[in-house]
Amino acid sequence: MHRSGSPHGSGLGIFRYVVERTLAWLHGFRRLRIRWERRDDIHEALLGLTTCLITHRHVQRLCEDL
Repeated sequence: MHRSGSPHGSGLGIFRYVVERTLAWLHGFRRLRIRWERRDDIHEALLGLTTCLITHRHVQRLCEDL
């Protein structure tokens, strides 16, 4: 296992951790983890809503720390 921010041996770079963490956040939402939607547009809309919720939570935490 690699530390966050350290380069990966396969040349994927330091951003691999960020991508894996973000995908883990998205999979935390059950409706996205198990795809119930048959229509792509609905699934894409749920992805957009999920990213908004994740961003909102992080902004709230940042504002609380100030």
